[in-house]
Amino acid sequence: MLRNSKYFRAVVGATAVAALSFPLAACSDDSSNDNNNSNSNQSQAKPELVAEVSNLTGDGTQVTLDQGFVDALTSLKLTPGTVGDATLAEGAITFPITGGDVKYFKPGSVDPYVQGLVEHDGSGLSLTAGKTTVELTDFEVDPAKSQLFGDVSVNGKQAAERAPLFNLDGRTLKPLQTEGDIAILEGAKVSVSDDAAALLNDTFKTDGVKGGLLVGIAKISIDTQSGQ
Repeated sequence: MLRNSKYFRAVVGATAVAALSFPLAACSDDSSNDNNNSNSNQSQAKPELVAEVSNLTGDGTQVTLDQGFVDALTSLKLTPGTVGDATLAEGAITFPITGGDVKYFKPGSVDPYVQGLVEHDGSGLSLTAGKTTVELTDFEVDPAKSQLFGDVSVNGKQAAERAPLFNLDGRTLKPLQTEGDIAILEGAKVSVSDDAAALLNDTFKTDGVKGGLLVGIAKISIDTQSGQ
């Protein structure tokens, strides 16, 4: 179900930069009683929900792979591949959006004011070296935490569940674009998390995977008519 769909398109532009960036920290100024009273009243007020997509069904998240990431895989003799419904073409890997929800609150009425999950069940990324294959699957993008979580298996056996695999930096997001009913957020940097780097190094017996390694640039396309 989509609430306030026309208003959604107008407001998303103002909040897009925050959608994949780190959540804003609350602050206060003890030097002013008026400010304290204002902050107190704000904290007691009910958060103002601007728009909500409560049942995401499409479209997808695409990551254009950075050449440095590709070179790093080559040097480590790791071959990338796709799992399930993911596709890899022309240097970009795409994961279909299969579910989740997104809520946009009025900035300042709640922290974080972008909440929800963007789910990508049934697809993922594989890395293979020799007889060892690691599959990173069932991604969940958490906009408020600026992280992408997923499941990890090694040669078909589960190694981790909903692990923080990649970090997202939304400070490089381009202005919101729209194509019909599709809202597009493009430009967030995707990097390998420390947890994922440690797991891959342990599995492939190397120390060449570094936390913070740039994977590529994300393009998230959200169907604003999902669930209708």
